[in-house]
Amino acid sequence: MDKNLNYTMKFETMVDEKITASEVLQKVYDALKEKGYNPINQFIGYFLSGDPTYITSHNNARAIITKVERDELLEEILKEYLKGK
Repeated sequence: MDKNLNYTMKFETMVDEKITASEVLQKVYDALKEKGYNPINQFIGYFLSGDPTYITSHNNARAIITKVERDELLEEILKEYLKGK
């Protein structure tokens, strides 16, 4: 590997795209189903404890769910539930 110290290396970070609570819930739900978990039970464990280990790391679901606050996720669930009433 030829290193030329006369040049500056450029480092760019990935832009963190804004993800909605609805998208988070759907992606995490799908990942939990794919792994054979009962998504409702896993979500309840996560919401009650705040412990992300209730969420699988499959398809990056654990990292995704931590991008949105739990209260925002619960708000989204409640809004969707009440829309159906």
